[in-house]
Amino acid sequence: MLKLLVGIMGCLMSMPLIAQTNPLFVDKIEDAQTLAQEENRQILMVFAGSDWCRPCIQFKKDILESSTFATYAKDNLVVLYLDFPARRKNQLPALQKAHNEDLAEQYNTSGLFPNILLFSPDLDLHSQLEFKNQSPQAFVQTIVALGS
Repeated sequence: MLKLLVGIMGCLMSMPLIAQTNPLFVDKIEDAQTLAQEENRQILMVFAGSDWCRPCIQFKKDILESSTFATYAKDNLVVLYLDFPARRKNQLPALQKAHNEDLAEQYNTSGLFPNILLFSPDLDLHSQLEFKNQSPQAFVQTIVALGS
């Protein structure tokens, strides 16, 4: 029983920083759009492979989990993080997986990972962003320039 408890605690403690610390990171488009409309924020839709895509992992670590990005996102963005894990142990619940796949059919037909899209609160596509190992400051500056 103790091993089970320790295992559960370890899993909880290793959950993504995003989900634990920032309520503006969501995993359902309805939640993203509602929050974006209520707060007049843009939606940053991120298609990621959290356990197999090196650029996705790097983007999450360098940008999404940075304090610079978090400070900007707090007042300006809702991040819709759509994960496509490959490993069996990381599989999403069936409803979440279907939700992500439906959005991929609509917004990521090329199967690009990471695919980073910037939308208005009404889901009008502004731009597709690229992650090329830029700094959090440079990434935020790109979003600011596109939002003006």
